[in-house]
Formats: sequence, structure tokens, C-alpha cells
Amino acid sequence: MTLLNDPRTRRSRLGVAAAAAGLLAALLTAGPATATPDPGDAPTATQKVSEGARAEVRDAIADGEIPGQDEIVHSDNIEHLANIPKDALPGTNSDLAFQGKYAFAGNYDGFRVFDLSNPRAPKTVAQVLCPGSQNDISVSGDLLFLSTDSSRSDDSCQSTTQPATEKSSWEGMKVFDISDKRNPKYVAAVETACGSHTHTLVPERRNVYIYVSSYSPSATYPDCQPPHDGISVIKVPRHAPEKAALVGFPVLFPGEGPDGGGNPGGPTNPGVSKTTGCHDITVLPSEDLAAGACMGDGLLFSLKDPEHPKVIDRVQDNVNFSFWHSATFNQTADKVVFTDELGGGGAATCNATVGPNRGADGIYDIVGKGDRRELVFRGYFKIPRHQADTENCVAHNGSLIPVKGKDLMVQAWYQGGISVWDFTHSSRPKEIAYFERGPLSTETMVTGGSWSAYYYNGYIYSNDITKGFDVLKLSDRRTDPAKRVRVDELNVQTQPDYFD
Repeated sequence: MTLLNDPRTRRSRLGVAAAAAGLLAALLTAGPATATPDPGDAPTATQKVSEGARAEVRDAIADGEIPGQDEIVHSDNIEHLANIPKDALPGTNSDLAFQGKYAFAGNYDGFRVFDLSNPRAPKTVAQVLCPGSQNDISVSGDLLFLSTDSSRSDDSCQSTTQPATEKSSWEGMKVFDISDKRNPKYVAAVETACGSHTHTLVPERRNVYIYVSSYSPSATYPDCQPPHDGISVIKVPRHAPEKAALVGFPVLFPGEGPDGGGNPGGPTNPGVSKTTGCHDITVLPSEDLAAGACMGDGLLFSLKDPEHPKVIDRVQDNVNFSFWHSATFNQTADKVVFTDELGGGGAATCNATVGPNRGADGIYDIVGKGDRRELVFRGYFKIPRHQADTENCVAHNGSLIPVKGKDLMVQAWYQGGISVWDFTHSSRPKEIAYFERGPLSTETMVTGGSWSAYYYNGYIYSNDITKGFDVLKLSDRRTDPAKRVRVDELNVQTQPDYFD
């Protein structure tokens, strides 16, 4: 007999109302998934959900199966130290970078600089207004880099939105001088084909190379023409950043036809994104390796010549992966975790109906040597706590937690919160800690939650889309050794060798 009042039964049914309303079918078969939400200058998007789904959410809260609206819950080994709400920049919070005692927080309206000297009370030292989604952010020395992937009237920080069909529109990379953290100065801009959705630094002593990931070309876009089957490479001289320039466009998916040789997506592979570029790239400079999350494809490539990366292996998952979003190496460079951003970050995919293998992490072992190395699939990981159908939830940005002999990671899941998990055994991953807030709304789908959750010098820092900047302290014998590891700078997509 099924006990409908049993919380475990109801919890396992979260998402059934949405499926009954046809939302799940639309999510899985509507064609290529979109990437992360890109509202530009618009307010945070909301979507209506069925009355059945709303009732399901209310019942789940009443029965204690999920936290109440805006209620904070977490495992016993995590402490919430601080939350710094948004201030002068009201847009969507995005990625994070770190240097010394500072955190740099991207926002669709610009970026914010925090002093982390006291993690329990971070202080804002600068807020820079420079609209242009998604303002993916990284730092190296005295330089800060900001991605613009929304069509703008020009390359200034006073630009306005303008259609991509107009030749005069601008998208690309911006460079700031941050030698004075309280007064960042805009020093250079480089336009790139299809803009810069994300970027990854490959730093050298004299120069910084930037791998620019972008996608979705159109014959109607003068500066974003198909086939867009590679990445833009920018070279920035450290002592003359104003001379930053595009130095190449390596083709990663050679092939005939207007779309190159990437995954064709639907209808050949229903529910899978057609590959028209990359979403994000992570590099491991100590090993001259990179992993590319490229819409319908996952890549492993060599960085021995940073201006000409060489693809070593390519994999697809046309059963469970919809949109290859990001990648993380383990410390010993024999594994890669790829994320699937099913629904583009704006859908409720953390429920029983979608299941544990979609909108999840895919764990791949790297086997072989040199240019003959291959990616071999081992297993999936998804947070074990079902979320409401008013909560956007899917695998998103995370980082390693540096512990020798272990593969540990902290990761953002939008309104699914923050998860700490262990993938030391590639085929048997498990969650060991979590932090989350209850739904932003019990009536409509409102985009929110943690965009990025990263471990940096003893603490977890999260940039929540709507709630602001969070600081967490993780206390667990499995992760405590990481507290002794310190780095001077962290751009998560440029992974350090923590134990060199």
C-alpha cells in the first residue's frame, strides 16, 4: 500500500505534477538546450507553473520535505558565516575569481570586489558598473578580464543593448587594471566572433592567453557567422595590456558543411544541443591539458602550444547529456567531471521525474598516455535532494577541494543550493555536505540560486544570482586537510597544481 502522507513518498513524487502537465516532455524534446540564462538588462525572468505543481510545492513544504520559502537548511558539517546582499549592481550575479585577500564577483551589470580579510564579514571595496552579460570574470596579476556576450552599442561601460544583426554592435573581452583594487581602470577591449560567453586564462610570465568560448552563430549576425566551430584566442601582454589582440581561431570541430563537424543535435540526436562552439573550457597548465565543454561534445586537448591547442579525444553522451556546460579535472589529471546544464539553468530538473542521470555531472577517467589519452565514462552524480518545480536546478559551476589522495568537489546547483561531493571512486560518487535555501517562490518559477560555489583558502564562497555573496565554513575530517593548502590566486577554470 502506498502511503500518500509519508514524506518519503511525497518527496519522491516532486515533479510528477509538472510531468503530467507536459512540461517534462517539452524540456526533453524541444530541441537544443539553451545555455545559461541571459536576461541582459531585463529583470529576472519568471515562468508560470501549473496549479498541480504549486499544490505539490505547498504540500512538500508543509510536510517538511523541502525547506520553506527562503528558509536556509544545511548539513551539520557546514556553517553559514555571512551573506552580503546585492548593492549598486542589481543584475544577475555570475562567476567568481580570487586573488590574495580579495574576491571578484561578476554581475550582468559589472563586477564587485570584496575584501575577505574577515570571512565572517566581507567588505565591499569597489563596485564597477559595466553592463554586458554574462560578465564572466577572471584575474591575473594586475589584470582583470570580463566577458561580454550580449550585443552592445559599443565596447564602453556606458553601452546599451543593440541587435546582433547590426554590424556596429560589439561583443567580446574587456580588460581592467586592478593594481588599485579600490579603483579598477578599464584599459582594453577585443571584439570576438559571437562574443564571449565564458573565457579561460592560460597565463605565462610575459603574456596572458585567453581562450574565448562562444556559440550560436547565425547568417543574420554580421559578426557571428556559421560555421562557428572553434574558439577565439587573445594574447594580452602583461606590461602593455592596451595591446591585447586576437591571435587566432583554432578549429576544434573540423568538418564539411555550414556547421562544421560537431554534434549535429536534433533531430539526429533528439534533446541534444547542436555543437556550434564551446560553452566553457578548463585548463590544467601543470599538465598542458584542457577539457572543453562544447554544447553537444566533450573534449580533451593538449596545450603544449597555447596558440594552437590540439584535440586529443572527443566524447558524446546522446542519451543523458543535453548541454555540455563545464569541466573540472581532478588533481592527478586522470579524471574529468563534465556538467550537463539541461534546461539552460532556467528549468526544474532536480526531481524524480527527470531522474538522477540528466542535468547531472558525468565522471570520466582519462586513460592512456600522451596524445593517445582517452576519456572513458564511469558514472553520474546528481544531488540526492529533490527540489520543487518552482526552483531552477541543474549542475553548474564548482571547484576542487584540495585533499591529497581524494577527489572532492564543491558545486553550485542554482536553487538546488551547494553540494560537496566525493568522486574518488569514479563510479560511486557520493554527497558529503550541502547548503540550500527554500524556493524563491511557491507560485512561479523564478530564476535564482547559486551560480558559482568555489573553495578558496579554507572557505567556500558562493555568488547567488539573487541573494548575493555567501561565505560557508566546511568542517569535516574528509575535507579538513584542505584548510592547510593556500594559493595566491584562483580562477577555477585555470586549475592550479595545489601540491606542486
